[in-house]
Amino acid sequence: MGQDSPSAEQGSPATGQGSFSAEQSPPVMGQGSPSAEQGSPATGQGSFSAEQGSPATGQGLFSAEQSSPATGQDSPSAEQGSPATGQDFSSAEQNSPAMQQGSPAVEQYAPAGAPSQSDPATGLPAGLPPLPAPVVSAPAASTTMLNQPLSSTVSVGQMGQTNGILLTGGQLQSGIVFTLPTDEVITNARLNLSLKVSPALAARNTSLQLMLNGQPLGTLPLSASDNASEDYQLDIPAAMVVSSNNLSFKINDADQLLCERDSASQYQVTILPKTTLSLEGQQLNIGNVLRNFPRPFIDPLRMTPSVVTMVFGQAVSPGEVSAAAIVSSWMGIQTDYRGISFPVLRNELPEKNGIVFARPGQMVAGIAIPNVTGPVLQIMDNPVNPVYKLMLVIGKTDDQLRQAAWRLTQPLSVDVPSLAVATQNIPVSKPYDAPRWINTDRPVRLSDLLRKDQSMTTTGIWHDALRVNFRAAPDLFLWDGDTIPVELNYRFPSETWIDEDKSFLNVTLNGTFLRNLSVNKEGLLENIWHRLGGDARQENYTLKLDPYLIYGDNQLQLYFNIKPKEDAPCSVLTNNNIKSRIEDNAYIDLSNTRHFTLLPNLSYFVGASFPFTRLADYSQTVLLLPSMPGNTEISTLLEMAGRSGNATGVALSHNSVMFGIPAGGTALERLRHSDVLAVSTLSQTAFNQAMLQGTAYELNGHTLGVKEPTLLDNLRGWLTGDWYRQAVDADRYFSSNEDWRGFISYGSPWNNERLVVMTVATDDAQLSRLHRDLTSPRINAGIRGDTAIITDENGIRSFRVGAQFPSGQMPWYMMVIWYASQHAVVLALLALLFSVLVGLSTAVLLKRHAWKRLNPQNDPSPGEKKS
Repeated sequence: MGQDSPSAEQGSPATGQGSFSAEQSPPVMGQGSPSAEQGSPATGQGSFSAEQGSPATGQGLFSAEQSSPATGQDSPSAEQGSPATGQDFSSAEQNSPAMQQGSPAVEQYAPAGAPSQSDPATGLPAGLPPLPAPVVSAPAASTTMLNQPLSSTVSVGQMGQTNGILLTGGQLQSGIVFTLPTDEVITNARLNLSLKVSPALAARNTSLQLMLNGQPLGTLPLSASDNASEDYQLDIPAAMVVSSNNLSFKINDADQLLCERDSASQYQVTILPKTTLSLEGQQLNIGNVLRNFPRPFIDPLRMTPSVVTMVFGQAVSPGEVSAAAIVSSWMGIQTDYRGISFPVLRNELPEKNGIVFARPGQMVAGIAIPNVTGPVLQIMDNPVNPVYKLMLVIGKTDDQLRQAAWRLTQPLSVDVPSLAVATQNIPVSKPYDAPRWINTDRPVRLSDLLRKDQSMTTTGIWHDALRVNFRAAPDLFLWDGDTIPVELNYRFPSETWIDEDKSFLNVTLNGTFLRNLSVNKEGLLENIWHRLGGDARQENYTLKLDPYLIYGDNQLQLYFNIKPKEDAPCSVLTNNNIKSRIEDNAYIDLSNTRHFTLLPNLSYFVGASFPFTRLADYSQTVLLLPSMPGNTEISTLLEMAGRSGNATGVALSHNSVMFGIPAGGTALERLRHSDVLAVSTLSQTAFNQAMLQGTAYELNGHTLGVKEPTLLDNLRGWLTGDWYRQAVDADRYFSSNEDWRGFISYGSPWNNERLVVMTVATDDAQLSRLHRDLTSPRINAGIRGDTAIITDENGIRSFRVGAQFPSGQMPWYMMVIWYASQHAVVLALLALLFSVLVGLSTAVLLKRHAWKRLNPQNDPSPGEKKS
């Protein structure tokens, strides 16, 4: 978003609110198709017609990876209510000390399949004492705080429209859905609108009408300017802003524009993605009830990135970080594309909400953790500000902390502030069973990949493309020449005014155009048959996708590009009664693929946290930190856990965290059988030297470098066809940059079939910027190879400095074929050596045969006596 600058007032014709700023917008990268038209504002109705495809109907206004927050997330329960209507929050008694003095609620199921033994007097499991109230060193407030002032800004890009909203002469009306947390009440709202108007439309002296939830906001003139954008400020009555909102835009002068040919390309106005909605309001105190979780820590309706502080004691243990990784990964699932970060504090309370991981009897930032014997969850007021909450995750052992953290990821249907957690059987993942990854065992119908608010049917001429989003394991493999079939069964409208020769079904995948599918079959005989009145409709087609087109995150777009005939009446251009549809039996078939690839490959890691997500619960992954990790290193590790959960839809319930490289025992054995995700800075010299020993990297003081390849390394690379290593270039780039952050990856020193990925930076300040870097599509696309370096000046640079190794599922006999296809030089040398051996052997035999033929006297025949 551009920064605000002093504005010169320019009254809006309808509202008198508009002001013009000198703000410049970034270039628009491409315009998405607008949604179908909503109901006429003249009716003054607060709802939109379902047939007319308003934003409320979810007509594909959200981009590739981004589902509608209002529909893609769980809605608040009925008792939560709406902030605008009076929410049913917990009463003041729930926040009183008397409430917190009670015993924790107890799980109603038996631990590990055995009957639960409880104390009749307390109702708790045997041996579990009543939970005392947390003891806070600060004096208690005399009154309970009911709300807290807040301010926030959400942009059109954060609402899902990363390319903005495009209105044209054919698509005169569109809109967008945005949602707000249910525990916030808005008192002031302002729309900072940035527009880009085409000269042809500005010359018509028309205007743009704005509506919020069916109610008019005002009208703005559409005029041309030499600036990159026209900027307005429009005050919005706070009473109109609720938890789920429809903001719609309409070009006036509709009748004249619709009847003009080529109006879609001439008359355009773009609501730029930097358009923002600035909000001020009150954060409500929702009380201390576990049922509200994950609110107020995260809210599915929040469209901006979330921040949840993780709090530890002064001395942090691997078990506490492991439990925090479970919770972080689950929160990454809930926040989805909006993103989440996890600042870390030690023995210090956050200003807002936070989650505390502690042992019984421990003192954390002035809070005495209850001295319990089993895992416990408890929510309490933050002593810094009672409007905000602290969630206590308590466990005496690492396993108890894991049990408490796992229970936090399950529904908490209890109206109490604390819960004694019973023993649970935490499920273990199987390879490639991530629920967010497309099934590769059978064909998958496209309808099964849609969100609940999407439909396979579109109405009218002007409509949005059908966007089918799916994620796949990044190591899918097919032999050269093999393809992935996509069976498309579709139907165009059968209207006489449609120009069937110019109408097509446009198919694109991840922005790459694939094919235009025609209305009728193509070919000489089919064309003759169609002209004679025969049925030549083409209603199915099988696309053959090359495997390199499939990424970890994918979007298949299908758009019915319907063109009317030149003599078609104007009325048909607004006809929303016609329907085009993709049939329910359309499918994509990945069942012929195998899971096989070459590692390391950092593009797999940033896109899908692969190979760690092969088992999505990290049951074969070690999260490795230095022996004395800093807060930033722990925070980065938790953010990596959140990205992994978002990629797979599975919490890291079986992760293992280690501080420093173990010298022996079960920890070292676990390390030998696991992939390793490590986080470090160059100040952790001893840890880095141990991690990089025997690899292509080296550490010189506080400088990371790449070893110069030896003659043997170069010869081995040349023989195996590995001709594109960039060790020298990478070493020069490391040495020429003082401050950087990034990733390096190499084969595990403890197991040559396992992988290590190190997240590394020169210092904590650089490491803390990595979270922001990974929100940039440009940086994500640029990370590849086994070395990726990010700097503020040059952005992303990637190299490949080490050898790769095969990983995946491939029979031995196919491995021989694959190896031969990958190592042409070795194969040629082997063939040459074989030819030489065969040639020499043949030459010896022929020479001997010739000698015998020329010297018969020296070669006695069988049975003949030598004289």
